[in-house]
Amino acid sequence: MDVEEAINKRRAYRSLERVEITEDIITALAQSAQLFCSCFNNQPWRYVFVYDQATLREMHTALSSGNEWARAASMMIAVFSKPELDCLIKTRKYYLFDTGMATAAMILRATELGLVAHPIAGFSPKKTREILGIPDDMEVITLVIIGKHSNSISPVLSEKQIMAEKKRPKRVPLSKFIHRNRYQKQDE
Repeated sequence: MDVEEAINKRRAYRSLERVEITEDIITALAQSAQLFCSCFNNQPWRYVFVYDQATLREMHTALSSGNEWARAASMMIAVFSKPELDCLIKTRKYYLFDTGMATAAMILRATELGLVAHPIAGFSPKKTREILGIPDDMEVITLVIIGKHSNSISPVLSEKQIMAEKKRPKRVPLSKFIHRNRYQKQDE
């Protein structure tokens, strides 16, 4: 699979079935992040790969309402960092950008491996830090939910979520987010 194919196949599915999490999977995902670019090669990203069933059950208590589907995850990856781990140039803080890029590489690698890697915002960073022992000075940016796509629609999904399972949600047209040579105000 090439990069274009991985980008096109990547979907944030919510209907998941279990998959065995092996050391090879963890290493492949981690290496894809490890090799990605960052400001001055600082590599500010930090990850906790959670696949132990008891710890996963604990992590269910950190999920927000509407993310019950994530309880079917075979693994959750907590993504975290802090500004001091990366470039601080005047008011510019690169850690979120660099960590996001490395995590995107990981998501595309998961897609290549036939997995769903669905990043979510619906969780409690505080509870996640407590459960996983992540230091308070670290910002928990996202959780990436890992599993295998199921052909059966999860019964916990809302109507909107079911529609997104069946058909890729509409994408913003290129004309709404790209500009050529100079910014030109558009209807937002």
